[in-house]
Amino acid sequence: MMGHLVLRNLFHRPVRTLIGVLAVGVEVALVVLIVGLTSGILQETAKRIEGIGADIMVQAPAAQILIGFSGSPMPIKIADRLAELKFVQSVAPALLQFNSTGGVETIWGIDPQSFRDVSNGFVFLQGRDLEEPDDLLIDDWAAKAKKLKVGDTYNLLNHDWHVVGIVEHGKAGRLFVPITTLGDLVGAREKATIFLVKCTRPEHADDVIAEIKDLLPNHPVRPLKEFMTLMNSTNIPGLQTFINAMIALAVSIGLLVIFLTMYTTVLERTRDIGVLKSLGASKLLIVRALLTETALLCLLGIAAGVGLSYLVRAGFLALFPTLTILITPGWIFRAGLIALAGALFGASYPAWVASRKDAVQALSYD
Repeated sequence: MMGHLVLRNLFHRPVRTLIGVLAVGVEVALVVLIVGLTSGILQETAKRIEGIGADIMVQAPAAQILIGFSGSPMPIKIADRLAELKFVQSVAPALLQFNSTGGVETIWGIDPQSFRDVSNGFVFLQGRDLEEPDDLLIDDWAAKAKKLKVGDTYNLLNHDWHVVGIVEHGKAGRLFVPITTLGDLVGAREKATIFLVKCTRPEHADDVIAEIKDLLPNHPVRPLKEFMTLMNSTNIPGLQTFINAMIALAVSIGLLVIFLTMYTTVLERTRDIGVLKSLGASKLLIVRALLTETALLCLLGIAAGVGLSYLVRAGFLALFPTLTILITPGWIFRAGLIALAGALFGASYPAWVASRKDAVQALSYD
């Protein structure tokens, strides 16, 4: 009987039910997509850094883990001092420049020879390596997104670059230019953001890290095999606060809509509640009926939110092929729990109001 009553109540006002479902769906989708976008970008960035093949990464003092925002304060001559250390096979300096014109991207300024020594070089799909000052390499995903091919001219940082090669994605960045030219453009001549160190054998990495820390005591020195574990929202300044704020906003939207929906439901069904109470229904039964209806409404909204998340992700990936949105079962479950808790909380007051209605007054309600 309870299930029949709840279903009849939901379909009695289909438009209102649809609005409630959509509100919960948007709440769930917003949580899943915000977390999926941030974690996807971080993990994809970490994988590309690990894909370089170096053993150690050296950064400037007070540098952020998100290396694209770390600036370029280190003299490039540090590479020579690092190369003299025992068990060091090769060192590649890299100058990273964040660019938001026409999209968010990080430009990698590299020395082709030293980068080749550390990473074993790029896998070329078309074209050749960097040779001239204005040469540009681009990975296949970025080339597809920007509709570029070998021989094209691409304006970046108010400078015309010549696309000379398309490389396989997965190694460092997506755009590569000569470090000298990039340094001149951004006012960081003879500077580097990071140094990538290749050891003679991987098991020598700990010894090399200890030597680098003695040589450069204030510089963060990280093994690249552990870089993936560091790329999370808790290690990026302000990112976790942003995620929490977006989740709170999504929960607030869902809670307010559910509250309004259920409060309106109680007002419209005052006479129905009076009939139930006149037939002997207890306060607990009234509360349980309304909360059950809310829970069912929320479950429908969660299902709609999951579907909306995958739909929005597909749309974003079609428009921005280089974007990574990581949707995981764990966060789908958490977003569902957050939505369910918020919905039940939002329906608690209307349910309490309904349970306290006087049967005689409810039956005479017009």
